[in-house]
Amino acid sequence: MEHRTLGRTGREVSVVGLGTWQLGADWGDVSEADARAVLEASAEAGVTFYDTADVYGDGRSEQIVGRFVAAHPDAGFTVATKMGRRMDQVPSSYVESNFRQWLDRSRTNLGVDTVDLVQLHCPPSEVIDDDETYDVLDQLVAEGVIAAYGVSVETCAQALSAISRPHVASIQIILNAFRMKPLDEVLPAAASAGVGIIARVPLASGLLSGKYDLDTTFAADDHRTYNRDGSAFDVGETFSGVDYVTGVKAAQEFSALVASTGLDVTPAQAAIAWIIQQPGVSTVIPGARNTSQASSNAAAGGVGELPASFLADVAALYDRSIREQVHGRW
Repeated sequence: MEHRTLGRTGREVSVVGLGTWQLGADWGDVSEADARAVLEASAEAGVTFYDTADVYGDGRSEQIVGRFVAAHPDAGFTVATKMGRRMDQVPSSYVESNFRQWLDRSRTNLGVDTVDLVQLHCPPSEVIDDDETYDVLDQLVAEGVIAAYGVSVETCAQALSAISRPHVASIQIILNAFRMKPLDEVLPAAASAGVGIIARVPLASGLLSGKYDLDTTFAADDHRTYNRDGSAFDVGETFSGVDYVTGVKAAQEFSALVASTGLDVTPAQAAIAWIIQQPGVSTVIPGARNTSQASSNAAAGGVGELPASFLADVAALYDRSIREQVHGRW
């Protein structure tokens, strides 16, 4: 597994990490035994970076990840968590007292004194633009509550604002073959500033695995059912904001393009490798609900360079089928 420096954290992390939203049971029920097996499989495949949040399963994901990391003290794991969604996402919620309360809870859940990396969890733009936000975060670093901080964003404009701050270590942003806008300005700006890029939703909520069709259904407690209209949180987090019918058709075309390369890779692996190949990306955090998915996703870190013709065809697919729906929105 290739490792890259995660921006201003200075930490070397696996180019394929693991997102653990699903381990909090927000994508349908996942037992703790199954969650632990996914974590073990990812580690065996070379993953060293784990991304969680205090609201995933109301802290369940943090707790499971924390126990897993504690059982592997010499593995060199880096754990990133997120904060800011335990209250209404309004500027008045993002104050020092709440930061401290949220972080105390996360440190307890993770079983650590110092959080490796905390990310503001898609806060309002006013919070990202506010000097006081970073003053408080800098103080928390000075006290050893957190080792580094970053911002998880919804929009490219938010990313660019955060990148301009001198101590922001990383930006987490949706980036995949169905969400290419970050390539325009965000990745170049981050690379120039030495800020890491954590690419989330790399498979467009599973669309790019090529396994879904128009008859596929998801559990009632799966966000791919309840958030298709954006009623629970930003609709861009579900299928990257692409309507399901369009997404399924485009994903089928993507799978055909992968097959045409002659490479021994799955569509999901090709989608992850496509992100890894984008200049400036530090790590990609696909989720996994079982051990085979965890191992297969991690194997994408060894795919290497994808053919130039494939990259051109993917860009053309995006322009033809996806760009109009998503490029101007985020």
